[in-house]
Amino acid sequence: MLIHPMPDPIAFSIGPLQVHWYGLMYLLAFAQFIALGRLRIRQPHIAAVGWKKEDLDDMLFYGVLGVVIGGRLGEILFYNPSYYFANPADMIAVWKGGMSFHGGFLGVLIAMYIWGRKRGRHLMDIMDFIAPMVPLGYAAGRLGNFINAELPGRVADASLPWAMIWPNVDNLPRHPSPIYQMLVDGILLFIVLWFFARKPRPRMAVAGMFSLLYGCARFFTEYFRTPDYNVSFGGITISAGQMLSVPMIVLGIALLIVAYKRNTVTSPA
Repeated sequence: MLIHPMPDPIAFSIGPLQVHWYGLMYLLAFAQFIALGRLRIRQPHIAAVGWKKEDLDDMLFYGVLGVVIGGRLGEILFYNPSYYFANPADMIAVWKGGMSFHGGFLGVLIAMYIWGRKRGRHLMDIMDFIAPMVPLGYAAGRLGNFINAELPGRVADASLPWAMIWPNVDNLPRHPSPIYQMLVDGILLFIVLWFFARKPRPRMAVAGMFSLLYGCARFFTEYFRTPDYNVSFGGITISAGQMLSVPMIVLGIALLIVAYKRNTVTSPA
């Protein structure tokens, strides 16, 4: 039986400065955004609408604020409001983990809207551009969750070769759900979306495909994760993560319908 290694959440220390693995994963996520962005602006249909290297650095600043502020607020409000309002000092302790993707998604939308107003770009053109760079950053975050021994999976059959005991939870074999979400919601989604976005698509199509695929992938992988809490609708019980993924699925379908109904490829802003 595999046992979670429970590594030290502190990767290394420099004097009084402690560098956490979770922070390193976010640094990796932002670095891959720049690296993939530089590849993306070389694609002919992206270069044709005026995207430049300078846009990446500017967007990253706004995006970091959107991810961190939105992700943390999402974790506080969507998942653990009672805990955080009882322990307000922990609201800013992001190095301990606890970032909501759905909150970060909303935060990035707001940040990109503000950046777009400043630069004269349509919000959906921005989201179409950055969508293929998001899944690998998400995957890095889920790896950080695993290192921190967060988001334990549901109890698994002991015969499952990769079932794992999480010593900080109990002695039962569990699914390594952060790894599932890293692989499916992150890496697999990146591969599909990157190839989809390599060709010119109507405005909103790439963003819509991301929203649809992420919502579906997250809804699926949530079946293997211990839910933060459950919600019931008409006798059907789903987890909080699944509930928050449903609007993304609906949004993705709506964006794709509108995009292909208009059937016009993005033109320069």
